[in-house]
Amino acid sequence: MSADYHVHVIAHGEYQYSEEWLNRYLERAKQRRIRAIGLVEHDEYRDRVDWDLIKSLRGPELHVACGLEIDFLPGREETIKEMLSQYPLDFVIGSVHFINGWPFDHPDYRQQFASADIDQVYGDYFELMDKMVRCGLFDIVGHLDLIKLWGHRPVIKNSLQYALPVLHSIKATGMIIEINSAGIRKPVREMYPSLDIIGEMFRLGLPVTMGSDAHHPDQVAEDFADISQALWNIGYRRVVALRGRKTFPLPLTI
Repeated sequence: MSADYHVHVIAHGEYQYSEEWLNRYLERAKQRRIRAIGLVEHDEYRDRVDWDLIKSLRGPELHVACGLEIDFLPGREETIKEMLSQYPLDFVIGSVHFINGWPFDHPDYRQQFASADIDQVYGDYFELMDKMVRCGLFDIVGHLDLIKLWGHRPVIKNSLQYALPVLHSIKATGMIIEINSAGIRKPVREMYPSLDIIGEMFRLGLPVTMGSDAHHPDQVAEDFADISQALWNIGYRRVVALRGRKTFPLPLTI
């Protein structure tokens, strides 16, 4: 299965770093044939990461990398730069979870979709994604089409049409796109991004990594058989992992 570069040990703040808890993640990764794992916390929990513990548990069987997932908001760039200078990061995921202050992926706020212009929402979301890519601060694009989480689809244009300018920006900046399996266990019931977007990514020669968005050890590499097969069918034969914010290839296995 190669790599899982989206694993949250703290989750949404309910867990703590300890040797026993961290080892549960690493053991599950080994059980599921993961060769490289990326431990990544949401930036609001960055001061709760035990960087020394992560370093002490690294071994030859499994490459362990550490990173942050950072919410992109326009105007936050200088704050993000300062944040990145403070930690020993192997990778940084850039994500969009807010549109004009609306946490659209939070269950308590999903009702706003009912009265929204879905095409406008998609347009606003992918415009933010494009700004995130072009700011040059991140290594990995997190869950590229997260906006589909609750199953809402645009009408005027399809998702690929909204995503295409972002893909070209990714091509220009050299970022990596994660194939995130979490959508399979969400209401939309499909990976992020969708197969038609991944097909265009392959045509453009864009590199990929894989991520489960695990918030518990049981979710490490969850549904990776499905996303590995999908990548293979499209034509991918390798994924990338990162160390010291530099990429290295791993063979895609199915």
